[in-house]
Amino acid sequence: MTEYQAVILRVTRHPREDEEALTDLLNERSRSGWMLATLAHGDDRLTVVFARAGAPG
Repeated sequence: MTEYQAVILRVTRHPREDEEALTDLLNERSRSGWMLATLAHGDDRLTVVFARAGAPG
């Protein structure tokens, strides 16, 4: 079974801060075994969905 985790990241008008926030989020989740599944963006937010293999059953 696959587990999913969705995170909504607010986008500011400071590209450098947004870049750092997204990088930190991706690195943190990667260390926990999550892989990026999809990324969607709107005017003021990013929706990031992660996936990882869950326990069978």
